[in-house]
Amino acid sequence: MTGRARTVTILLAFAWLAALVLAPFLVVAKISLAEVVIGRPPFTALLEWGEGAMPPALRVNWGNYALLFGDALYLEAYLGSLRLAAIATAVALAIAVPLAHAMTRAPARWRPALLVLAILPFWTSSLIRVYAWIGILGADGPLNRILQWLGIIDAPLAILNTDIGIVSGLVYSYLPFALLPVYASLVRIDPALGEAAADLGCRPLKSFFRITLPLALPGILAAGLLVFIPAVGEFVVPDLMGGSDTLMIGKTLWTEFFTNRDWPLASAATVLLVLLLVSPVVVLERRLFLRGEGRA
Repeated sequence: MTGRARTVTILLAFAWLAALVLAPFLVVAKISLAEVVIGRPPFTALLEWGEGAMPPALRVNWGNYALLFGDALYLEAYLGSLRLAAIATAVALAIAVPLAHAMTRAPARWRPALLVLAILPFWTSSLIRVYAWIGILGADGPLNRILQWLGIIDAPLAILNTDIGIVSGLVYSYLPFALLPVYASLVRIDPALGEAAADLGCRPLKSFFRITLPLALPGILAAGLLVFIPAVGEFVVPDLMGGSDTLMIGKTLWTEFFTNRDWPLASAATVLLVLLLVSPVVVLERRLFLRGEGRA
């Protein structure tokens, strides 16, 4: 690729991000500095135009952010979302890493079929998949019936409307996001490395933790981010599989936007959530870049 073509490609990527990511974020940030009113739109303008030749007056309301930091409800929603998303991410990675490792060890002719099975859940609506999971985990669902038939439990387990139900729904929804990056990272590792370790007397489990896992770490980190970031703001799973006392920021945003019609407060919560998620990602990317340059 020539220098001009590379520049055009980079500019197109930045233009795409500016139009579909930065511009909507700036609109939400503008609304977060407004005041709520009854009308359409349900918020005030930042610039209030005066009569005649009077210059416009800037009306910035920081009260929405002050309310977020001063109300324990929003703090609990943020902490609850981070906690459940972190647990779901850890469980998804614990399933995805050995599963992806088994896929890479499978015969080459089977791998395309295994990849199709991995992405097969994306062929149906996420809402339908969550409703199916509700039926599986219900009191009369297959899971409880099998456990009772095996004699493991005497009464049906109360899984729905609990944190366990939310975590299971998040893992079920986002497991392919964890599996595919880990598989892509593992499949690029030269099998000769494991064979050399085995020739030197290294056991398979030790070889996996000492050789395979460190080499696959970038893919594992990418998979963790792909699961964690959307899980924090998830609305469907906590709304359908969580109880009435479940506090996650996705449900809180929905309530503020569509029930309370408080768009400025909901926008402020959205801006804070984006900053809360983007800041660690930027720091992590910076550290990985410096490590690749040999300066960290």
